[in-house]
Amino acid sequence: MNQEKRISYSHKIRVVESDLDALNHVNNVVYLQWVNDISEEHWNLLADEELRKKYFWVVLRHEIDYLSQAVLGDQIKVVTWVGASKGVRSVRHVEMFIEDGDENKPLIRASSTWCLIDAKTLRPTRIREDVLDLLTG
Repeated sequence: MNQEKRISYSHKIRVVESDLDALNHVNNVVYLQWVNDISEEHWNLLADEELRKKYFWVVLRHEIDYLSQAVLGDQIKVVTWVGASKGVRSVRHVEMFIEDGDENKPLIRASSTWCLIDAKTLRPTRIREDVLDLLTG
């Protein structure tokens, strides 16, 4: 199923000093952490406790395009949604924007390929309709 942006989730982050690198802008590793954090948050909101006990996700690949840089005090809007999900894999998209008044300045675009794992066998498992319905609405 190749439906994009059907169910999205967002939150905001304020850049703090510990997010910065030697150049005084957000460290690339921090962006990756934020990608991972919102992905996990979104899954935990979509899936009930029973599904979370039955399955978990592991990342296979991250791809990030850096479009701008954020600095101390910037307010960042982070948005995620699930794209193509087939077999054992699902592609999750994340975009971040610097909020500046009524404008959102693009900061990063990321896509991550995740693999669904059966919690009992610890092996990849096909994404079934119950999970697919949660991800795509």
